[in-house]
Amino acid sequence: MPAAKSKATKLDVVIVGAGVGGLYAVHRLRKLGLKVRAYEAGSGVGGTWFWNRYPGCRCDVESMEYSYSFSNELQQEWKWPERYGTQPEILRYVNHVADRFDLRRDVQLDTRIRSATFDSKANLWTLKTDKGETVTAPFCIMATGNLSTPRTPSIPGLKSFKGKWYHTGLWPHAGVDFTGLRVGVIGTGSSGVQMIPHIAKQAKHLYVFQRTANFSLPARNAPLDPEKERKHKAEYPERRRAAYDTPFGIAGFPPPEKSALEATEEERRHAYAAKWAEGGSISYLYAYNDLLVNKASNDTASEFVRERIRATVKDPKTAELLCPTDHPIGTKRLILDTEYYETYNRDNVTLVDIRSAPIKAITPNGLHTTDAEYTLDAIVFATGFDAMTGAMKEIDIRTDKGATIEEKWADGPRTYLGIMMAGFPNLFMVTGPQSPGVKSQMILSCEQHVDWIADCLQHLRDKGLQRIEPEKAAEDAWVQHTNEVADSTLYPLANSWYTGANIPGKPRVFMPYVGGVTAYKKKCDEVAARGYEGFMLAV
Repeated sequence: MPAAKSKATKLDVVIVGAGVGGLYAVHRLRKLGLKVRAYEAGSGVGGTWFWNRYPGCRCDVESMEYSYSFSNELQQEWKWPERYGTQPEILRYVNHVADRFDLRRDVQLDTRIRSATFDSKANLWTLKTDKGETVTAPFCIMATGNLSTPRTPSIPGLKSFKGKWYHTGLWPHAGVDFTGLRVGVIGTGSSGVQMIPHIAKQAKHLYVFQRTANFSLPARNAPLDPEKERKHKAEYPERRRAAYDTPFGIAGFPPPEKSALEATEEERRHAYAAKWAEGGSISYLYAYNDLLVNKASNDTASEFVRERIRATVKDPKTAELLCPTDHPIGTKRLILDTEYYETYNRDNVTLVDIRSAPIKAITPNGLHTTDAEYTLDAIVFATGFDAMTGAMKEIDIRTDKGATIEEKWADGPRTYLGIMMAGFPNLFMVTGPQSPGVKSQMILSCEQHVDWIADCLQHLRDKGLQRIEPEKAAEDAWVQHTNEVADSTLYPLANSWYTGANIPGKPRVFMPYVGGVTAYKKKCDEVAARGYEGFMLAV
């Protein structure tokens, strides 16, 4: 006799992903009395902090800010050792949260969601896992993350390489010892910049293959000052509220009042030097009020950093290669580093310009560009992710009406508020494209989205409604607004993962909402207060 089919797991809400957003969704929705479960591909919770274990991995938002706000007891009790949290410390924190709030009982690990299909008659999502399991729920929340789909470039010959190769987003849990090895790092985005100084201290020789130079600022990381910690914790409730009244969701930076062009050159140099010494990215971009909208103003901030690079890197040719010239500062994710530029003064580090001499192929013994061959024992791909849309498009999301995520986002993402999509009822996203997620303090944005979704589900339940879906006109208007806001800034001038430029063939569309957390949260709150304006609600 054939084996009996296993019964579908029936939930009120199914959550895809158990990073900081998915875990908070479990906590928040359980408080509503809903039966929920999160499905996580990894063997542990934590999302990006579970996968990214490369040497030097650290958050670029200060640890006192990059944390949950939903429990005052939690934020008072947890002690961060440093100004910026390391990956191991943040993962320890996320695991502590999972244990403290008993979240693991509603999280299923080592399970990847392969498909999600909506039945419009039953108002039901059916999800299939890679283990052959079936899960059904009226509502589905995609907490899949914005930087969770690593991409290794298609370089001929990779399979022939005799050494070992790694991707920063899929780092071995046991770590990697590069002592005495000839190592090639491909990519100088955030992960590359963070790891290069660490590998340089181990490797016999490190070759850094750079296509595009990126702006990086000193983090000035240090042990957390006890008095600063005490003061911050005393002010936590008001700081958390104030964060929603800032562009990036981070309080503590007085908004600048004048243009860089209204200051004298001497005043500007003094301001930039003070910000450079202070460390941090938000602080630097807050030097003046128009650095992200006025190219002439931005040029003054960009040139100051280029001057610092030239003053730090001893070899003039290497220094020039490290000076970004193809995008204004801040229009790509602004990187924070510890001794990145200083690393190029080491005798065992070589910067290779693969813009002028691209990588031709990987060979059994290394890599060769169009003008040289490099013998390597190990290769590290710091080549980033299929950002914003990649994780959701890896799942076959469709409805019985014929709508598919592949077609929906064929020309770039289309959403209403970055929370839902027209044509896909009862499907929510946490920090989806066209929301400020990646341009903000991510945990704050995760909490704001999950709270909005929880309130929406409560509203539907109170009204006896079973279905919600954005109106196409509301979605079209939001997409247009997102584009118009982006076009009023300098952001579109950069070839960045914000536009999908790092993925061959991906549509060039600016994906985050850059109107700021303040304006965005106000819009979300207004939509809800007006009975979910722009949405179709039905029994």
